[in-house]
Amino acid sequence: MTKLPTWQFASPVQAGRTMIARLRGTVLEAYPNRLVVDAGGVGYEVHVPLSTFDKLHASEGVKVDLRTHLHIRETAHTLYGFATEEERDLFLLLIDRVSGIGPAIAMAVLSGMPTGRFKACVVGGETAELSKIKGLGKKTAERIVLELKDKVGVADTWQEVASGQVAPATADAELALVALGYKQVEARKAVRKVLDEQPGATAEELIRGALRSLQ
Repeated sequence: MTKLPTWQFASPVQAGRTMIARLRGTVLEAYPNRLVVDAGGVGYEVHVPLSTFDKLHASEGVKVDLRTHLHIRETAHTLYGFATEEERDLFLLLIDRVSGIGPAIAMAVLSGMPTGRFKACVVGGETAELSKIKGLGKKTAERIVLELKDKVGVADTWQEVASGQVAPATADAELALVALGYKQVEARKAVRKVLDEQPGATAEELIRGALRSLQ
């Protein structure tokens, strides 16, 4: 009897958006922007940014554990994979909260610079550096900064983390909720409520608790 594929169904961060939230298996084929992963005898094609490819040291035979997003269009169902929650959340934030940004540009951003540097560029309004990312351009870089900094408000959270005012787990939880479509203000309020009840909670615990209060 064939073993079922090793995937997890929708996690709190992915709730309501995809059936495949995580994929574990062995790399069958490895290219800088694409992996074929054997999970239970089925080979899944997963598009990955260079940041993920480098973190995983991906090559044939390597075991991987990917956070994933299944992007559904009329003509294709494309699976995107990431080495960390931070990468996936940034990807979702870009495609969901910045007008005109699709998966291709979001992947270019993750491949073009480390997530920490990208956040610093948004906080500092450094559009010139962002526009150097292949496929981005000046106007797109300006739109990313404008919408993430002024409309969504996540730049404030990134700045607070950098200055030590907010713990990384708290920021990760807030931004995961923002990526799901919640307003930054309500996301922060819900996360802080969980923190009051569970000091030292992990990002995943904060997300779960906040989602319960937001529903």
